[in-house]
Amino acid sequence: MAKKYRVAAQMFGFRDYIQTPEDVKKTLAKVKKMGYDYIQVSGFGPIPAEEIRKLCDEAGVEPIGAHIGLPQFREDEAKVLADCKALGIKYVAIPWLQWREQTTLASWKKLFKEFEGYAKRFAKEGIIVQYHNHAFEFAKFGIKKGKGGQTILDMLYENTEVLQSEIDFGWVARGGYNPVNWAKKMKGRMDQVHFKDWGILGDAPAFRAVGEGSIDWPEVIKACKAGGTKDFIVEQDACEVTKDPFVSYAISRENMRSWGL
Repeated sequence: MAKKYRVAAQMFGFRDYIQTPEDVKKTLAKVKKMGYDYIQVSGFGPIPAEEIRKLCDEAGVEPIGAHIGLPQFREDEAKVLADCKALGIKYVAIPWLQWREQTTLASWKKLFKEFEGYAKRFAKEGIIVQYHNHAFEFAKFGIKKGKGGQTILDMLYENTEVLQSEIDFGWVARGGYNPVNWAKKMKGRMDQVHFKDWGILGDAPAFRAVGEGSIDWPEVIKACKAGGTKDFIVEQDACEVTKDPFVSYAISRENMRSWGL
């Protein structure tokens, strides 16, 4: 029997349409109709975690993770944990950080230690902490006379053990690296992954629906499956071409079906 993989919609792409409970109901109904039975929680208005879970249950979609910012971890770690439990999720990702605040290798390593601390403490409660990359983590330290060096993202995972990767292949490509190679590199450490795509609009990079840009998704999927990935999460940060997240997410879901997901 073929293994079943979960395909989820990252709700950040619908952030303008999920600020009130009534709007959440309408949006989740549309997301469900597109073929997303799962979501990742992000971008919601000031709605308690318990109510978000209730609205999801009513819509027939299941939260399988959340993005919760580093400031929230630092301000009230207990609340982050409580919200995860209220949502009924096993995964929580740190989605972004103020990278300009890290000015030295030592400051980055201090941050890595902080992330690992969250991961170890949450693991005791049955929650897996992840880190979601962008492009800035592909900057290098240790370049000598224009050669060599090591990326921040490589160092992050070399200096942590419990912290999982929620590798975002769109940002891997934007950072100038091969998504397939990074899928292979993170084998065993990427239960959940992010799919987003890039193309060119005019003369500048632009977000595209998954499968409408430059990334070789069938090869990425093959490497992810070999690496233990369970959940494939679509994220449309912006929709410069369609101007409509509902259209972009629907295209992404249709293309992913064509690849067997």
